[in-house]
Amino acid sequence: MARVATNKLRTLYIMDELLEKSDEDNRISTGAFVEMLANNGIKADRKTLYDDIETLKTWGMDIIYTKEKPAGYYLASRKFELPELKLLVDAVQSSKFITEKKSRELIRKLESLASVNEAKQLQRHVYITNRIKTPNESIYYNVDKIQEAILSDRKISFIYFKWNIEKELVPRNEGRPFVISPWALTWDDENYYMVGFDDFSGLVKHYRVDKMQRIELTEEKRTGESEFDKFDLARFAKSTFGMYGGKVENVTFECDNSMIGAFIDRFGNDIIICKADDEHFCVGHEVAVSGQFFGWVVGLGLKVKIKGPDHVAHEFRDWLDNIRNNMK
Repeated sequence: MARVATNKLRTLYIMDELLEKSDEDNRISTGAFVEMLANNGIKADRKTLYDDIETLKTWGMDIIYTKEKPAGYYLASRKFELPELKLLVDAVQSSKFITEKKSRELIRKLESLASVNEAKQLQRHVYITNRIKTPNESIYYNVDKIQEAILSDRKISFIYFKWNIEKELVPRNEGRPFVISPWALTWDDENYYMVGFDDFSGLVKHYRVDKMQRIELTEEKRTGESEFDKFDLARFAKSTFGMYGGKVENVTFECDNSMIGAFIDRFGNDIIICKADDEHFCVGHEVAVSGQFFGWVVGLGLKVKIKGPDHVAHEFRDWLDNIRNNMK
């Protein structure tokens, strides 16, 4: 019985060594395996080592042996390749809704999915300090509570916060809890939002998860299913700017041809484009008309005009006049 246990341990030690230390540029020799096992109190010879590696290959590990110097074994593929891990690290470190502490913890876990040498490349890839990050350490638990409510079909209550002039988070609604039916979680503009139905207004609304605190599941079943079924979350994300709401209008733009990339980046490549003349095109799309939307248009400069509806164009001009007057 002890021999069977030792055999199993030997195979596990070999698997860990391959996962932790091997890659195409860092191979492990047969002698290095035997030495590692001896350091862990397990005797092994080349024959048992070959058998163990064949067992791991049969189990599904992509183990390669090369005679090129330095000769040895290495793990040729993993669940996550290094470029994929770099993408995940980028996502974690750029996410405002994850605190600096949690970002570092998550990235350390991602590093464990690579070899030691590849993990060093991920470490050099990390730039977290001085990035804008939420101070709310409870966001993981918030997401967990919201997901639990969605799966159990229950409403949640929570206190919703905002920043004041003293840079303090203070409760909205005079500290009274919001009671909302959560239907989805979405990531937009580097922040995490809960989308839910508000019985009081009869509307689907969104809330920043990092500004939600004291989340509790209620005994009430969720409401607003029919309203949420009609709610197109992807379309909503494209039409809003920074998740700021406003009256949704089908706005028509006239643009210089050089601006086509800005509109495809914002609204997707399924937008319908009409030629205005050799140098300009027209495009229409639903947008939530708000100050954030007008700011986006201003950022595009003189090569973009709002052509309609007329009342949106007038509202844009009034907004610009108010900005100009405010600067005097």
